[in-house]
Amino acid sequence: MTLLTWIAAGAIGGLGAVLRAVVDHEVSARMRGVLPLGILAVNLSGALAIGLLAGLEAGGDTALLAGTALLGSYTTFSTWMLQAWALDRGGRRDAAVAYLTISLVLGLGAVALGHATGAAL
Repeated sequence: MTLLTWIAAGAIGGLGAVLRAVVDHEVSARMRGVLPLGILAVNLSGALAIGLLAGLEAGGDTALLAGTALLGSYTTFSTWMLQAWALDRGGRRDAAVAYLTISLVLGLGAVALGHATGAAL
């Protein structure tokens, strides 16, 4: 990898993190409820996008920059886990289990849909 690719990965990764914060904030502000819908929206849209890249069989710098840098920093496993843990600790085990289940089922569906779309293009 070239120095320019590393610099691009850092910059694009920063963009992904900013996009995550914006989407999380905007969705959370508009859709208040028991479940953390902002991070759910981030992770589902990221799953769809990474599935699309996989379906397109993106490789090399495209996979690194779009998949790892942008989508890797956009989606967030750690925040997903923290929010599920906080629901459980707050006495909402039912909501925590629902959040985890919904995230997994819809996330896998989003990846499959993205992959099928990418493969068809």
